[in-house]
Amino acid sequence: MQISEVQLKSWMTGGLDGDAAAHAALLRALVPLLRAFYRRRLRGAEDDIEDLVQETLISVHTRRESYDRDRPFTAWLYAIARYRMIDHLRRQKVSVPIEDVEAILVTEGFAEALGARLDVDSLLSTLPAKQAKAIRATHIDGLSVAETAARDQIGGSDVKVSVHRGLKALASRIIGDRL
Repeated sequence: MQISEVQLKSWMTGGLDGDAAAHAALLRALVPLLRAFYRRRLRGAEDDIEDLVQETLISVHTRRESYDRDRPFTAWLYAIARYRMIDHLRRQKVSVPIEDVEAILVTEGFAEALGARLDVDSLLSTLPAKQAKAIRATHIDGLSVAETAARDQIGGSDVKVSVHRGLKALASRIIGDRL
């Protein structure tokens, strides 16, 4: 069963607000996610994987106050998991063959891209559907204004206005978050 980012974040924030049942549910739900994360990276080292899962759960518990409620939970979780794995590999004095570096970078880039995509999806979800759709089409999917207009059966100026207003709203939200 796939557990959503929304559910994980809900349990995390519930735990931060003092709901012990939510915190326990979060930790239970993280076990299969972390096992899968480590299995993809540490092939065949089941004892090490279980140790890393436990270390990561302890880190999530002890460092939970450092979680920023405005950010995706999984990006925070997988950052902790990567640090635990790096510490583990250092303790084991494991070196990675140069041929495997590219594969590791691609895998790590995927996790970062997923976190970035969750950020973008989260931001776009705060906009009216028309603006979000226009921004996604022109700035993410790479369609031209004319292609977007033809696909959505609206005028090109309508697409431009939607994109402009949507980006302006996003910029004010992002800048406002930093003030």
